[in-house]
Amino acid sequence: MKAGKFSKTGASVRRTLIKSAALPLLAGVLGMSASGAALAQDGVAGYPSRAVTIVVPFPAGGATDITARVVAEGLSKKWGQSVVVENRPGAGGNLGSENVARAQPDGYTLVLGVTGSHGINISLYKNMRYDPRKDFEPITQATLYPNAIVVNNNVPANNLSELIALLKKDPTQYSYGSDGNGTASHLGMELLKNKGGFEIAHIPYRGSTPMVTDLLGGQIQVGITGLPAVQAYAKSGKLKLIALTTADRFSSAPDYQTVAEQGFPGFAAPPWSGFFAPKGTPKALVEKISADMREVMADPAAKAKMVAAGSEFTPSTPDQFRAFVDQEITKWAEAVKISGASVD
Repeated sequence: MKAGKFSKTGASVRRTLIKSAALPLLAGVLGMSASGAALAQDGVAGYPSRAVTIVVPFPAGGATDITARVVAEGLSKKWGQSVVVENRPGAGGNLGSENVARAQPDGYTLVLGVTGSHGINISLYKNMRYDPRKDFEPITQATLYPNAIVVNNNVPANNLSELIALLKKDPTQYSYGSDGNGTASHLGMELLKNKGGFEIAHIPYRGSTPMVTDLLGGQIQVGITGLPAVQAYAKSGKLKLIALTTADRFSSAPDYQTVAEQGFPGFAAPPWSGFFAPKGTPKALVEKISADMREVMADPAAKAKMVAAGSEFTPSTPDQFRAFVDQEITKWAEAVKISGASVD
């Protein structure tokens, strides 16, 4: 009698245990189904089903705009949907970037951020309305190109060591021009001044064109700006190109030495650009957009267009780009502190 009761009780316990073990498994299956449905609802599987907008936070015609349009053209062909480039300039890239930070995180509004908007401005501007780390999902780095340190032909220096020696001997005789206060060109030179222990007065300009004009005319003796703005003058002998700010020699201009190889190992302060989505964009969607963009940037025709524009593609995964942006924010914060620059 007792044995029978024991057998029934044991069977009941076993059934209870089986049901208990099955519940988490069933919940997991249901969770996976819900997750799959959520992904489908977020548009990952069928993305994009309508036009995608890439915001460029600068005027049309510049290097950032060209980059966005080359990538947009490739994506449009791949996706079979319109990819619209929309220029929203203002406040050093802040206005357009803020607009995207507040957009729906559905993959249909992206921004092509740059060194300033997503690396420098968080330390430069006193009243930033977005945080490049907290308000965006990094997708992929797009480009990187060197700033070039150049001198007027009357300056008796042909390399960085000779230029620094002149500046240490009599800094009052020289001044340098940049693309403007708080730009990568200005802050890159301030980093170099700090590491090299020399002084030279800074003359900020509104972009490279007026700065190069004064450099050619002798109103300033030294300039730092994007390589595309001065490469033709260097090749024709109208200016002397002293150094590039990339970590390694630039593949499109391999004859020019870097700052790093002229006594400053590890020095790197080149401008860059990269694509971002609003914070909260599903990870699977970010991964898809990143993979598709990297495929477009690997196309030989697209790469040739960037080289012709004086830049080159430097695609990366979302995780790689996130780590890069973190490093850039830290580096440029140091440069802003050293320079004393700020914007209200």
